[in-house]
Amino acid sequence: MLPGDLLIHTYRGEAIVPRRLGLERYYLQMAGELIEAFRAAHGQPQAELDRSVAELESDHPDYRVRRGLVHLLKSLCTFEVVSPIDPQCLRSRVYALAAKQAPGEHHTAQCLEQIAEILSAELGKPVFADQIRQSLFADLPQNRILTQFEEPSPKALLHRFNLAQVQGVFYRATHVRLNVHRNDPGEYKYLFRFLKLFGLMTYIEGDPEHGFTLTIDGPTSLFQVHAQYGLALAKLLPALLHVKRWNLMAQLKNRDPYSKAVRTGTFQLDAECGLVSHYPPGKPFDSMIEQSFAEQWSALDTEWQLEREVHLLPIPGSVMIPDFRLVHPDGRTVILEIVGYWRPEYLRKKFSQVRRVDCADLLLAVSERLNLEKAGVKLDDLPARIVWYKDKLSARAVLKALG
Repeated sequence: MLPGDLLIHTYRGEAIVPRRLGLERYYLQMAGELIEAFRAAHGQPQAELDRSVAELESDHPDYRVRRGLVHLLKSLCTFEVVSPIDPQCLRSRVYALAAKQAPGEHHTAQCLEQIAEILSAELGKPVFADQIRQSLFADLPQNRILTQFEEPSPKALLHRFNLAQVQGVFYRATHVRLNVHRNDPGEYKYLFRFLKLFGLMTYIEGDPEHGFTLTIDGPTSLFQVHAQYGLALAKLLPALLHVKRWNLMAQLKNRDPYSKAVRTGTFQLDAECGLVSHYPPGKPFDSMIEQSFAEQWSALDTEWQLEREVHLLPIPGSVMIPDFRLVHPDGRTVILEIVGYWRPEYLRKKFSQVRRVDCADLLLAVSERLNLEKAGVKLDDLPARIVWYKDKLSARAVLKALG
């Protein structure tokens, strides 16, 4: 996504209009030049990459577009510290040795040669003075080396830019009203899983047959603007693009950068918007805990079958999306829900759902690291069994709880 200073939005009355780039030759060529600059910078410090893209920007009037494309390309890069030892430790050793000598170019070179000899002996491989000089500040952002670049096509980069501009609208949403209707049940599950993953506070009405209306609180509806929540709301959009039929309206609250006055606005979008998602169509697991648990379960010798595709459980004003269903050949079925997210709002909502859902046999796996008392969650008379875990949910512990 893009930071606020790279968002290019205009107003038409109260409606906000994000900037979109057409897939025309001018912009495709611009994207291609920037991608080539990143490709050529592989193995180079970030400072060298920044210099190259600054030369391409020059004094072009569309510099914000170019900087936006560069920002998105950097999100596809991996920059690493390349040094024989940790640079902070290296600086400490160099400075300690240099303090024993008089200042001067000759003594500097001598100090670096001595450190190189010491490290060569310690590491069992040759280390040279030039490496020491280059590695002293290798942990600074501008000195980190570009080691990986997930290169997109120019067309894919422009799609990513257009999506990011629209995502930026939701940074200042007070609330979003989303209608999803006449879709495949699997698409509802996909969307609701991302709602759950991002911890978005949502009121849900409807059912899979007739569709759902979702009212999602935005970051500016909270007592204090929450930047991380605004980003989480924006991250939902790429998942929504995998749903065939939907429309939304967002209420917005922005502060004018010049007058500082608060300005309200609206934004509408639907399934015909032409945006392209970079999220994969499906995701087998929402967290490493779930993936680890499923892998453990497959190694167990048990008749209980673990199923990932679980029907939505209706709750007044919401739905519950269980993580797994455990099915025994004798007909017994147990719904497994993993509770590991830390936000107090999420915990209160989750345990409220547990108390209201109509599920005969529900098993909760709850992290011992959660501060339930601080979140105001009480486990008295909870209509579910609980399995506690720390860092990793044990499949054997769950199997034992099944009886």
